[in-house]
Amino acid sequence: MRFFPRRQSDQDPNADDGDDTRTGDDDGRRWLPGFVRRREFLWGVSLLVLVALGLGCWVAVGAFQAKSSLEQARSSAEDAKDALLDGNTEAASRSADDALVRAQAARDATHSLAWNIVSGLPWLGSPFKTGQQVTEVVLGLASDVLRPAADVGISISPDRLYRDGRVDVDLLRSQEPQLSELSADATRLNREAGAITDPRYVSLMSDARTELQGQISSITSVIENTALAARLAPSMMGADGPRTYFMGFQTNAEARGTGGLLGGFGVLRFDNGVPSVDTLAPNTDLADAIAPIDLGLEFDQQYGYAEPFTDFRNSNLSPHFPYAAQIWKTMFAEQTGIDVDGVIAIDPVALSYILGAVGPITMPDGEIVSKDNVVKLTESTAYARFPTDQVARKQYLQDIANAVVTKITGTVKSPRQLLDALGKALSERRIAIWSAVPEDQKLLELTSLAHVIPDGPAPYAAVVINNLGGNKLDYYLKTEIEYAADDCKDETRASTVNVKLTNTVPNEPLPDYVAAAAGLSPELLIEVPRGTNIASVRLFATKDAELSAAILNGERVPAILNTERGHPVFEVQVIIPPGQSADISFQLSEPTVPGAPRVPTQPLVDTVVPKVMVPECRR
Repeated sequence: MRFFPRRQSDQDPNADDGDDTRTGDDDGRRWLPGFVRRREFLWGVSLLVLVALGLGCWVAVGAFQAKSSLEQARSSAEDAKDALLDGNTEAASRSADDALVRAQAARDATHSLAWNIVSGLPWLGSPFKTGQQVTEVVLGLASDVLRPAADVGISISPDRLYRDGRVDVDLLRSQEPQLSELSADATRLNREAGAITDPRYVSLMSDARTELQGQISSITSVIENTALAARLAPSMMGADGPRTYFMGFQTNAEARGTGGLLGGFGVLRFDNGVPSVDTLAPNTDLADAIAPIDLGLEFDQQYGYAEPFTDFRNSNLSPHFPYAAQIWKTMFAEQTGIDVDGVIAIDPVALSYILGAVGPITMPDGEIVSKDNVVKLTESTAYARFPTDQVARKQYLQDIANAVVTKITGTVKSPRQLLDALGKALSERRIAIWSAVPEDQKLLELTSLAHVIPDGPAPYAAVVINNLGGNKLDYYLKTEIEYAADDCKDETRASTVNVKLTNTVPNEPLPDYVAAAAGLSPELLIEVPRGTNIASVRLFATKDAELSAAILNGERVPAILNTERGHPVFEVQVIIPPGQSADISFQLSEPTVPGAPRVPTQPLVDTVVPKVMVPECRR
């Protein structure tokens, strides 16, 4: 019996369909092709496994080689940057060469045939694609930035730039073209580093990406700042003729929008890179000065009540430094007839950093003023030492300022340390510069030196405190700031800016000048305990943001609404008795806009580091 009909032969279509006595051979022909097919399948699977294993081993070897070479390349790149900053071009050249060789090896290891195949796989290949991008950026850093920087002997060494009390403006200007080209390449690589894809499931590669992005950003910042300095510094430091600057010393024991009350001033001169200072004077020399300038209706509506054009004490309520600078320049010209080319502001904390670099100063009476005591001396001790003699106190502060400036404008043992100190002060916004020359000011506004309220729609939250008590209690004010926002899914999103101010004034006798509230208008009929801090707290918010509520110590309060340079401004005024805090919450609805959040901090006595929890939107 046959359960299945036998297939006819392809060669004999007329073959007999009857019984066939050669059953053994037929059975062999039936099962043999199936066996062969199964064996071919197994061979195929085995071959694929072997290929996959070989490919994996190839990739693994490449990964090990790439990791080792990449780490060495990044280490050499950092050594090259440090050597450049130290002015050691020979060491920079060696490190740049080594970085280039190592980076090329890492790049080759991640661009093998095996690696290219694996990196093309959806999702699974993400970390391998990231590895390729990382090595490409490191190679670009070595070949396009560090190697040419060493070749041209890049002049970013403080020891070369500042020698014997003179800034070498000619050297800076001569290298501006090369520096600008290097800056463009570094900026491009920084963008490429920021665009490196997410490695998904490999945390080690994610860490490598983050570390590289930080390193590229740091090196780019050095190159960009040097290129900008090469364009800006020669003209501002008198390469084309002498320049003069009004230099204001801000006392942030009494907070103002740009940092602190204008406590004293001087004239800083530059002649072909050589600095000198004269005309140091107390702020009372501007007591009768006026500034007949127009800063616009918005400025008048927000600050006009305080008479900023006729009262130097209220000349810098706005955090937009060009406003204060123009008022100071005009007041000084009206009082002295000297029309300065720009304005510089600095505070005692910045002076402490500078003294840390150049060493302490000795006053005529033998008192040592150092990085450790200059802030306390100028913002606290001086008021206790001269509780009623304001003339003597101002002269004392003027003498300290004069001694510090004289020291830093003379021969400096370690220009590198001085540059580091100035860099720290700049990062904390403790030095501000404005130029009356439009071309220079345009370049300044590309830096953190300008202290401008920025254009652009990106998220923005600047908390600004102004002392309303007319005292020096902000020396004891502790400030905490938090800016948080929802995700980016809708056209608008809820955001919150929380501000906590704590009055830590000590329970001990303090002069009236420090602890009273002489700045309060008698018309307010307010009596507060001695040592009470009274402050205006303004939030400069994201463009087109709307205030949903202002909450003070858990209760809803009215806010004063204004606008400045396109940003809404919400103001709450607070009274903080000794030992107590004010918790202010600005609850907002702001546009969901692309860009990283910008949260500039006011340079107060203590450095404020805001806590920012704002997702960066991409659309």
